[in-house]
Parts: sequence; C-alpha cells; structure tokens
Amino acid sequence: MYDVIIIGAGPAGLMAGISAAKSGAGCLVIEHMKDAGRKLLITGKGRCNITNVCDVVEIIKNIPGNGVFLNSALRMFDNRQLMAFFAELGIATKVERGGRVFPASDKAVDIRNALVKEFSSLGGKLLVNNKVEEILTSGGQVAGVKTAKQTFPAKCVILASGGASYPGTGSDGSGFLLARAVGHTVVEPKASLVPLVSDSPYLSLLQGLSLRNVRVTIVAEGKEVKNDFGEMLFTHFGFSGPIILSLSNIATKILSAGKKIAMLIDLKPALQAEVLDARVQRDFAGYSRKQIKNALFDLMPKSLVPVVLQEAGIDQDKFVNQITREERGRLVSTVKALRFNVKGVRPLAEAIVTAGGVNIKEIEPQTMSSKLIAGLYFAGEVIDIDGYTGGFNLQAAFSTGYVAGTAAAQFQSSRGR
Repeated sequence: MYDVIIIGAGPAGLMAGISAAKSGAGCLVIEHMKDAGRKLLITGKGRCNITNVCDVVEIIKNIPGNGVFLNSALRMFDNRQLMAFFAELGIATKVERGGRVFPASDKAVDIRNALVKEFSSLGGKLLVNNKVEEILTSGGQVAGVKTAKQTFPAKCVILASGGASYPGTGSDGSGFLLARAVGHTVVEPKASLVPLVSDSPYLSLLQGLSLRNVRVTIVAEGKEVKNDFGEMLFTHFGFSGPIILSLSNIATKILSAGKKIAMLIDLKPALQAEVLDARVQRDFAGYSRKQIKNALFDLMPKSLVPVVLQEAGIDQDKFVNQITREERGRLVSTVKALRFNVKGVRPLAEAIVTAGGVNIKEIEPQTMSSKLIAGLYFAGEVIDIDGYTGGFNLQAAFSTGYVAGTAAAQFQSSRGR
C-alpha cells in the first residue's frame, strides 16, 4: 500500500508528490502518457513561464476564475518560495516583461526534468503508460486506485490530472470523469486562454501578420469591457498571440452568455489622436504626390494599409494631396480603433487553460482536500480555477500541488496511527 497516490505527472502532480515525499509519505505518481510533464514542455512557447513576481494580491487578481479560493494556498507556497525551490534544484530564473519568470536557460524541459529528478531522489515512484480508471473508496474514505492493468491500495489520492485542453499532452478531461464518479460536481469545462475566431473578409490579407505594442479592446454591445497591451497575431481563422489569449477569458464568458462582441485594435496606443494627426500630416507632406496606398508604410505594416483605408472609407488610389481634412480624421480614427467582429473561440482542445472543473465549494481551500471523501485531494487545473497569461496558472498548479501533497502526507500519517 502506498501512503499517497497522485494521478497525473504534470506540474501540480509532481509538486504534490515532492511535497508529500518530503513530509515522509511513500508516494506513487501515475501518468497515462509515456512520459511526465508533456503540457509543461509546451508552456511559454517551450520556455515555461513558471510564475510572476507580483505579490499574492496581484496574482489573485490575475486569476479571474476563482482566484480568491487560492488565497490560502498561495500564501502557504508563494512565488518567492517557488523560485527558491527551483534555485535549490539548480534552476536559475530570470524576470521578463510583465513580471514573467522563466528558467534562465529558456528551456521548459529543464523544469520538467528537475521536478522528476527531485521526486525520484525523495523515493517517489513514477509509473507511466498507465491510466487510472477509478478512484476506489470504502466507507466514505479513499481506498486506492484502479488502473487498466492493476489495483493500487492507498491511504490518500491526489487528483492532479489537468483540464481538457491540449489532450495530446494528456490533459484529456479524464480527471473530471474520475471526480464525478466519486460524487463531486464538475463545473462545465470551457476554453480559457484560447485564440479568437472572426469572419472578417480581411483575414486572407492579414494572415501571419504579427503586431507589437498595440492595444486591443473587447467591446460588448457597444461597451468597452477589457483591454490589454502587447503582441497579437492574425491567423487564417482570426486572432492569436499573448494579448488575445489574455482577453479570451472575458470574451468566452460574454459569448457564452449569448452576447455579441467586437475587437478594437489601437495601432498607435502611445500617441493621442491629436499627436497622431500631426504625425500623419508630416508623412503626407513628404508623400504628397504619391497615392495614399503607397504613403502609409511608415505608419503601419504594408498588408494593413488596404484594410485601414477600406475601413476609413478612403479611395486607396487617391493621391495624398487630394485627401481632405475629414478623410484624414477618419484615417486617424481608424488607426486608433481598427474594428473586427469576433464570432467565437477556437475549440477547448486548442485552449492553453481550461475554465471549469471540480467545484471549489466541495474542496477545503486550506488543504485542497475533498469535503465529500476523506483522503481525497485535488491540485492544478482539474479544479475550477483559471488565470490570465503571465505565469499565474502555473503558480496556481504549483501552490495547490504543494498544499495537497503536504496535507495528504499529514492525513495518511494520522490514518496509520
């Protein structure tokens, strides 16, 4: 019999195994993929944005999906402790724009390997290619797990199987089925941190175009809802990139409520309209004998020019010295608020993070323990928590994993007496 069995070898599961083993528990991590941490390897474009340097209050603000529930866990194992933990494992970190923390090597595999090595060094056992089919209970308490190959008795079980996004990495939603089977409620999983879909006729012109230092605003029924500054990408289906993913959380919720939304791109957020107008006039003075379609390349990428002119209602073959003040005003307004319709989001399988999961009302926040089954704990994305990009989701995974592992080790010790 194992003291603690962890289902899932992602960041939450490995951290749970490490913290439980450090507390003296005999641990087994079961992973149904052929190796550990597959989703971890693709986070941060393969660089692994492990956390953010902002304080706990700001971390909670950046986890709109039940961030307050994580208050205790984040204070028991915060971002400073996480960075110190990796430093002890020989992983140096660095801080980049927006407080994002990455391994100095820029390699997610270094994070994964360090976690697996530490778990193993503490006596933990990792079993791969083995899918848990059932969490076994007896008399309202955990009794172990059943896999496709055998049954493993255990005093405690930690469910850390991830959400339902990127199923090819192992986060296939199977953890939700396990939780439901033992009586837990699962809030319907939805995509979070996911590209947005548009039916704009301009996408064929803009596909592959990356914009830096722009501000994107989500508008719902005429009202500005949320905006973000940074980088975005046009795709064949719509929009992606860091700020699009951050805004997708609120976009998904609005769309799910049956409301229509649009997206406004400020191509020159550093310039007020009056300053931008003066800039345009200077450009016009230098290109007065050119057609307008050939006079805006200093202001924006070439592929955007026909789109902006069309939206501004300006004949692209018109010469610059023929452009009226009113037309120039429309041009400036369009540059400051280029509008695109948003009709949906990409499928849940393409989302970076899953919104939804095991209902937090059924989980004790100080220990991550089930309020329904003694000896059952939860960690990571299987819980109904989701945050913005910037390291917040991984911090939540590590914090809940640490708390669940520590609490499970203490609980199994008391059961053994």
